[in-house]
Amino acid sequence: MAKKKELTTEERLRALYDLQLIDSRVDEIRNVRGELPLEVRDLEDEVEGFKLRLQKLEDNLTEIDNQIKAKKNLIEESKSLIKKYNEQQKNVRNNREFNSLAKEVEFQELEIQLAEKHIKEYLAQTEQKKEVIENTKERLTERENHLKHKKNDLDAILAETEKEEKILLGKSEEYKTKIEERLAKAYTKIRSSVKNGLAVVPIERGASGGSYFIIPPQVQVEIAARQKIITDEHSGRILVDSELADEQKVKMEKLFSKI
Repeated sequence: MAKKKELTTEERLRALYDLQLIDSRVDEIRNVRGELPLEVRDLEDEVEGFKLRLQKLEDNLTEIDNQIKAKKNLIEESKSLIKKYNEQQKNVRNNREFNSLAKEVEFQELEIQLAEKHIKEYLAQTEQKKEVIENTKERLTERENHLKHKKNDLDAILAETEKEEKILLGKSEEYKTKIEERLAKAYTKIRSSVKNGLAVVPIERGASGGSYFIIPPQVQVEIAARQKIITDEHSGRILVDSELADEQKVKMEKLFSKI
């Protein structure tokens, strides 16, 4: 089996930064995809909430309608009783029986008045509920349309990015094999412990990329020489010079454009 060619320190630095650019691209894809499913889930919950509210409102409306029907039936019963008592008054034998029936008639008339009052109240509630139902239906339709568009966006992004992500993950593994296992493990460890997954960063304005800590001039000279792998004493990130970083960015952009 042919022995694997040993890379120079500069070649290892270039491979490390290429690997970082690939993994950062995967992170970008996942971040975009990560926000959309959350938006879709939030919208689905919102739509479900409107549907439940609408169902509850319509159930209340049905209940009120049943109460109106019950009051109308009560009115009809009271009218029948009044008619019955009026007929009975024609055949009474004394004032006591007449007055007793008169009180029954009076009571049923009060029952009718009370039922009519309740019906008016229920009708007012019905109009109010119908208005709320109409507004809720409009909001539900608007949210459902918005959800539909978001789902379409998500489906399109999934279709577009899943293929790219799969290719990039393959490239990531490929580039890891270009560097020794010890260095690949160190890169993975740093990447998992730092902000934004940036394990390899260039020097920017004399400081470690994404940091405000100035790198001593002598260390900057050593980084630019590309003779050894140097880490930032504050963040632990692997440092490369800006010229190397720019060269690798151009190279990797060409690779990304072909995916």
